[in-house]
Amino acid sequence: MKKKKHILIITQYFFPETFRINDMALEWVKRGYQVSVVTGIPNYPMGKFYEGYGYVHHRLEHWKGIRIIRIPLIPRGSSSVGMIANYLSFVCSGWIWNQLTRLKADLVFTFEVSPMTQALVGVWYAKEHHVPHYLYVQDLWPENVETVTGIRHPLVIQPIDRMVDYIYNNTDEIFTTSPSFVEAIVNRKVPVDRKKVHFWPQYAEEFYKKIDCSMVRETAGEAVPWDALRKKAFKIAFTGNIGTAQGLDILPKTAEILKKRNCEDICFVIVGDGRYQEEFCAEIKSRQVEDYFMVIPRQRAEQIPKILAFCDVAFLSFADTPLWEKTIPAKLQSYLACGKPVLAAASGETRRILEDAGCGMCVPIGDAGSLAEMVLQMQGMDLEQMGQNAIEYCTRHFEKKMLMDEMERYLEIAFRKV
Repeated sequence: MKKKKHILIITQYFFPETFRINDMALEWVKRGYQVSVVTGIPNYPMGKFYEGYGYVHHRLEHWKGIRIIRIPLIPRGSSSVGMIANYLSFVCSGWIWNQLTRLKADLVFTFEVSPMTQALVGVWYAKEHHVPHYLYVQDLWPENVETVTGIRHPLVIQPIDRMVDYIYNNTDEIFTTSPSFVEAIVNRKVPVDRKKVHFWPQYAEEFYKKIDCSMVRETAGEAVPWDALRKKAFKIAFTGNIGTAQGLDILPKTAEILKKRNCEDICFVIVGDGRYQEEFCAEIKSRQVEDYFMVIPRQRAEQIPKILAFCDVAFLSFADTPLWEKTIPAKLQSYLACGKPVLAAASGETRRILEDAGCGMCVPIGDAGSLAEMVLQMQGMDLEQMGQNAIEYCTRHFEKKMLMDEMERYLEIAFRKV
């Protein structure tokens, strides 16, 4: 019997945390690979360990054919200090794990959403065991550090830059989520060979699809106000992490403008949680626009298409920084796959896709007045056609099987060299 090729995934976030690497790992298992994952103790995004997990419990798990090894880390908490401790503790634990592990893999695949520091664990393992290292870049560093923290002092940024150079130099193939990321990586001060940097967009899992709201079947105990979702209103949905990077402060301002214009029967459906949630809800209250919002706790990803089915438009936005212009947010693919027209306060890559697809409208980042006008305009647009355009574009550019077949070709090239 032929031995299965063994992929070791390094990712600070994994199931039950909701990231696309979960689905990629499951797909590799289906395709006949052996998959192991080195990850942290789940605590994203709220900053505390999930119930049932800790320094003692569930450190080694088997999930749907995947072996999960959870190395110790400090939970994120709610402060910048806590986040730094979280990032560094994963790397320190990863270094120790590398010294002690007997696990033998044929290839290391690092799934990098911030922090980039986690990729060091993948590099160290690949060098120690003389196997290829593949890196999937979701967040650019040090750009992400500068944007999120506002820190630009050379004493902080230069060491991060050197670390990133070290990681790229010790990676065999680099994949990125947008064409702009490719250009940013190959044009660094220490250049990276363009031949090893590839645009490989995120896909939407198969459960993201258009659903007729009349076909939605509710389950007892769900924390979703289905009756409220059924009420007549023009509903605009945002799903995902509620953080400062998402630029959601534009929505209470927009709702206030709509209220002053006596524009009723408009509802922003917010599904998720995150570090900015408390401040976001306080802003809604201070502007006295509670009637314009429905805030739903974070749901399983599989629930999102059902909620979107009751909404007219999906929304995404960014904070106003050059980095986000280069970013294709993962939720965009999810929205398109569900056949939702997209309303965005965004620019750059997001605007390009919406214009190319003919499936949505963009307003300038942070411009609440323009967003209020566009909300009213979209009520009179052919949303059904825009939704169909979204599905067609998603099928052409972000279809799972097509992309995973492409990734498998890269994997097989590496395995032939091992």
